[in-house]
Amino acid sequence: MDAGVNGDVVVVGGGVIGLTTAVVLAEGGRRVRVWTREPAERTTSAVAGGLWWPYRIEPEPLVGDWALRSFAVYEELAARPQETGVRMAEGVHGGTRLEQLGPWAAQVPGLRPAHAGEYAGTALWARLPVVDMSVHLPWLRERLRAAGGAVQERTVTDLAAVDAPVVVNCAGLGARDLVPDPEVYPVRGQLVVVENPGITTWLTAVDDVSASSTYFIPQPGGLLLGGTAEEDSWSREPDPRVAERIVARCAALRPEIAGARVLEHRVGLRPARRSGVRLERATLADGRALVHNYGHGGAGVTVAWGCARQAAGLVLPAA
Repeated sequence: MDAGVNGDVVVVGGGVIGLTTAVVLAEGGRRVRVWTREPAERTTSAVAGGLWWPYRIEPEPLVGDWALRSFAVYEELAARPQETGVRMAEGVHGGTRLEQLGPWAAQVPGLRPAHAGEYAGTALWARLPVVDMSVHLPWLRERLRAAGGAVQERTVTDLAAVDAPVVVNCAGLGARDLVPDPEVYPVRGQLVVVENPGITTWLTAVDDVSASSTYFIPQPGGLLLGGTAEEDSWSREPDPRVAERIVARCAALRPEIAGARVLEHRVGLRPARRSGVRLERATLADGRALVHNYGHGGAGVTVAWGCARQAAGLVLPAA
């Protein structure tokens, strides 16, 4: 049985992908429940740096559209940063050239080669959305509730056992066992949060070949320093030696970081998928609709709204 316009939908997964998808569905007139194993504040999304940029996500031809649709939403939300957790901030992507990027880059307002005074080397300057996840995730949850949806802490071990006419699978890394989908794997990211010594712009210098990258992102709760990208690593424990290297790399670019007091260590497991994001409609054994929306790697925040809108269209293709 499929849901009518006001039919029940259960979204499995309470991270940024699940909550955003649920918001779009609820505001479109569906009765929506989110089933999540843990509160949003304890999901991988809560650890995210929050900078909009298509990073470690495939397939590129689709990612650009999802990301640009999300960019437009974040631009609007940035008018209310205290409420939504979204603001627009300037920064540079070190070691990146426009010709290395997909067609989507031409549609990012103001994206241009950096001037010599902005970065010592090849880089791109941009003014991009930066999302404070500690504010944004609770805001999404409240927006969902305002639209009549609900968030329930429930562990799902079998999608077929979910009691709803339509099931939307936004389980992230959990999809590896839940679907099951052996293509899903973790990409471990470690961050260090320090007291901000006065830095107002973000910077990234990503090495796609190695498992390390360098970035710092100013957030209201401190300066986020990163990072790592360790494929197939399941450890959620911060490694002190890795933390030291992260701080050293960032301090090499901004020396004032070296003396900043460490506030927190964070580890998140990015939910990557070897053949890229799975965003498609399927059918459960009893004929009920199942929509998959998972495998967003390191860019869940970046594509959340674009993917949510496509997933919502798959819930009722004829709507």
